[in-house]
Amino acid sequence: MSLEIDRREFLKQAPVAAALVAGAVRGGLEPQAGPPAVAPAKAHALETFDYLNVRLLPSRWQQQVEVARTFFHEHVSIDDVLQGFRAAANQPAPGRPLGGWCGKDSNNVFGQWLSSLTRLARVTGDDSLRTMALTLYTEWVKTVGADGNARMDHYPFDKLVCGLVDLARYANQPDAANTLTRVTAYADKTFQRALAPLADITDNQAYYGRPQEWYTLAENQFRAYQLTGDAMFRRFAEEWLYHAYWSKFAMTAAPTDAHGVHAYSHVNTFSSAAMAYDVTGDAQYLTIIKNAYDYLRQFQCYATGGYGPNERFAKTDGSLGRALDTRSDTFEAVCGSWAGFKLSRYLMQFTGDARYGDWIERLFYNGVGAALPLQAQVRNFYYADYRVGGGMKVYNWDTCTCCSGTFGQNVAEYANLIYFSGNGALHVNLFVPSEVDWLRSDLSRSNPIAVHVRQDTAYPDSDSTKLTLTMASPIAFPLRVRVPSWASSMAFKVNGAPIAVDARPNTWATLSRTWRSGDIVDIQVPLTLRMEPVDRQHPNRVAVMRGPVVFVLEGAYHDPNFALPKTNEELAQWLVPEPGSLPRGVWATAPPPTEYPTSLRVVPPDKRPVRLRFRPFYEIGENYPYFMYFDRDTLPWRLW
Repeated sequence: MSLEIDRREFLKQAPVAAALVAGAVRGGLEPQAGPPAVAPAKAHALETFDYLNVRLLPSRWQQQVEVARTFFHEHVSIDDVLQGFRAAANQPAPGRPLGGWCGKDSNNVFGQWLSSLTRLARVTGDDSLRTMALTLYTEWVKTVGADGNARMDHYPFDKLVCGLVDLARYANQPDAANTLTRVTAYADKTFQRALAPLADITDNQAYYGRPQEWYTLAENQFRAYQLTGDAMFRRFAEEWLYHAYWSKFAMTAAPTDAHGVHAYSHVNTFSSAAMAYDVTGDAQYLTIIKNAYDYLRQFQCYATGGYGPNERFAKTDGSLGRALDTRSDTFEAVCGSWAGFKLSRYLMQFTGDARYGDWIERLFYNGVGAALPLQAQVRNFYYADYRVGGGMKVYNWDTCTCCSGTFGQNVAEYANLIYFSGNGALHVNLFVPSEVDWLRSDLSRSNPIAVHVRQDTAYPDSDSTKLTLTMASPIAFPLRVRVPSWASSMAFKVNGAPIAVDARPNTWATLSRTWRSGDIVDIQVPLTLRMEPVDRQHPNRVAVMRGPVVFVLEGAYHDPNFALPKTNEELAQWLVPEPGSLPRGVWATAPPPTEYPTSLRVVPPDKRPVRLRFRPFYEIGENYPYFMYFDRDTLPWRLW
């Protein structure tokens, strides 16, 4: 159960800023801020809210958070999770193995589930999730050898370290840091170091590198170092820095030999480079992750923000587009989103640059935000299918895969991606129904002012969002709103009056004024239809988009084939609103300015009847056929 104090009470608490910072805004939970960082991070341009004081309001994405909560509440047995660990330690082992990738034990997901539970508890105020995490930890640690042997190799051990750091930091588990020290000391003594400096892209069993997928060992060891100040973690982290691959990005965002490697883990490796920068302050790491981001967005990403057909980086010679002819494993959607979210968030924090929010937005709506929900027996969505010949969303043939571990981490991360703070300003990165509680320091006052912002929106089925501000007394600060890269214009009103705001794509549009309780900011972002090519070599192999959302064509009818038009202007004439498809079921000859149809009927110039409709990719359910990419320069085959 999630408990919440009255918002008026929040405003009364402004003088006790420390309590808010510690996490006491949300009632029902004792503050669980955990120990402060002993080795503080490098000063950031922007900060997240660190899973506190942001609450999602009813929406598809809040429902995904509820899916994760329900999964842990109703479909996870503590004895089942621990069965393999207890059996290996020769202890009584009630329960049964989870199955699938966790047929022997649950080490493939254990650390990620600890992380998910603690972060979701902090985000939602659900103390029962925190209790579950603490119980799992307390029982699991009994199976760890006195020497610190957790019976895990590199891949699950890295996930374990993430979960233990989160337990200490977000669930206030004081023993977790001690266990971190023990298990890392054992790993330091026993772990095989990398067999080769680079993953072998010619070996289908080793393109992810050996030992398997060790690429965020540095990230989480650096997190452990910041938590504890213990130099062992920093030294161990530095042993896993991936210089052989990162050096490709030291001088360029267009390396010619970065392809062929395992896509998810090699996006993930840049989070290790990000934490190396956070700890050491060495500017070379910042240059590397900036160049890596540009490389990924320019050469490796589909319109959805997804990447990695056959789980590999493609050559930059048009292979990304050619993969759409054959590869159903187009994007490792849930894990891939997790890696993209992290890299983008690190870059936003380090630089304050709004452009890094663009990949977050794409993945939010079309990546994990479009994933099938996690189900009982740990059935999970894995591959998204973008093939030109058509695809379907299906559950992975195996259970307990890596994506079942990152699902909960992803949806908890939503609360860390909507708002940022920095330089005395509140930054709105995503247009999502939500609330945020923020402390604004004012040098003229002895105490910070508590500011509550509520965001109401039907975006991206609407082109507008409304921000309502509440505070105990007037206070001046800049409110900054990210302008998406695709946005041709934006309009702003404060309390109903239009105001002029510089709103160039990939920047923060800034509204600076003295704000008063009850002020309302209306923001409009026109959502126009467009076709986006898959890569430079395939300018006519396109996906249909509206704003940040990919629209797919239903494939459930035996309708005549047709080719898409050549221009975006023609596309807007071809795709007309389906009757009854406006967000509130209102039909009009044209959608009103703040509402857009969620279903678009195809009306070609020859007026042949077509039953097919374009719909947002995130609305497509299990086993329903669709088409995402289309060739404009190829006449459809006539089969009859």
